[in-house]
Amino acid sequence: MPPKQTRKQDEDSGTDVGEGTDEWSQSRATVRPPDQLELTDAELKEEFTRILTANNPHAPQNIVRYSFKEETEASEADAMAATFRASEHQHIRYNPLQDEWVLVSAHRMKRPWQGQLEPQLLKTVPRHDPLNPLCPGATRANGEVNPHYDGTFLFDNDFPALQPDAPDPGPSDHPLFRAEAARGICKVMCFHPWSDVTLPLMSVPEIRAVIDAWASVTEELGARYPWVQIFENKGAMMGCSNPHPHCQVWASSFLPDIAQREERSQKSYHSQHGEPLLLEYGRQELHRKERLVLSSEHWLVLVPFWAVWPFQTLLLPRRHVRRLPELTPAERDDLASIMKKLLTKYDNLFETSFPYSMGWHGAPTGLKTGATYDHWQLHAHYYPPLLRSATVRKFMVGYEMLAQAQRDLTPEQAAERLRVLPEIHYCLLKKDQGTAAIA
Repeated sequence: MPPKQTRKQDEDSGTDVGEGTDEWSQSRATVRPPDQLELTDAELKEEFTRILTANNPHAPQNIVRYSFKEETEASEADAMAATFRASEHQHIRYNPLQDEWVLVSAHRMKRPWQGQLEPQLLKTVPRHDPLNPLCPGATRANGEVNPHYDGTFLFDNDFPALQPDAPDPGPSDHPLFRAEAARGICKVMCFHPWSDVTLPLMSVPEIRAVIDAWASVTEELGARYPWVQIFENKGAMMGCSNPHPHCQVWASSFLPDIAQREERSQKSYHSQHGEPLLLEYGRQELHRKERLVLSSEHWLVLVPFWAVWPFQTLLLPRRHVRRLPELTPAERDDLASIMKKLLTKYDNLFETSFPYSMGWHGAPTGLKTGATYDHWQLHAHYYPPLLRSATVRKFMVGYEMLAQAQRDLTPEQAAERLRVLPEIHYCLLKKDQGTAAIA
């Protein structure tokens, strides 16, 4: 009969342990570290609320990964950023000039188009039509007869939106029903005596004459009004009812909404950074180059980082200029040249007379002569509507009207497409090819 084993009780757990048990089987004994806290029952029962965060404060930051496949090193932040591609992922971009945002959804360009197709433009426009009120020698609606001009021609709009002698509406009886006086002058400027040419088909000296006329009318009307808006609506798609090459000039007694936003934004940036917003922006785009379309000695053409319209561009002087009349003769010559190149690229994109609305923004003028407006930088906006072809346009409806602006093509993609286009007009190329074929 085997000897009876005595048993003893583990001091900590109260578990019986056999006398002859091996040492490794006695591992149930609790080992207390010398610095362990002694807590009472009440302290043990106390509850604590803690906020859990995704980041471990004790984990090493800026971990560098090594890729044997690419033989490169990248931080975790770079790895996360590399997953975003502006050409594929929607995002919003800020417009610091007009203090607004635009939604960029480049992936929508992949969807098939089943919407409206615009009618093809007229292939030919008569060079002179005696019934066209913008042609030399024609009679306008008010009975006046145009001179037989051979350059630019400026005259008062026969149906003006602003008149200089409109009465004041008087004080409002409620803050929700405000009305204020609006006075001004509206003019029309013809670029050329021929109806079948547009700015890109005009010569550089002819475009220079247009620029001189713009500067002159800005100076003339700016002496009386705080805002002079020069704008061109080209093409029926942009509401132009007459194909004759022309623009409009509206001078107003008030600062329009967009001008007010640009005034606030540029003034705020200048007070914070000590230089004009658009001057620094132009330098940045010239350095980055990804949205640059054209550059010359005195001018830059780029698709803005915040562009809304598909092939929208911004035309900027490279030095600080507040208004059109301040341009030097060399800057005006250079402007004529770069405008011709830009508008030729526009027409070449879809081989059509490219529609757009464009306009100049310069520092306010007129009655506020005490202000220096050094925060302003002269610039021109070009807003063309075409998106996919000569017959498929961008519509600003629905979300754009009720929420905020949205675009499909990224500004970088648009700039690249414009940048690679030839600077010789497609009509001239086809004419040269036809002449060569006959020869």
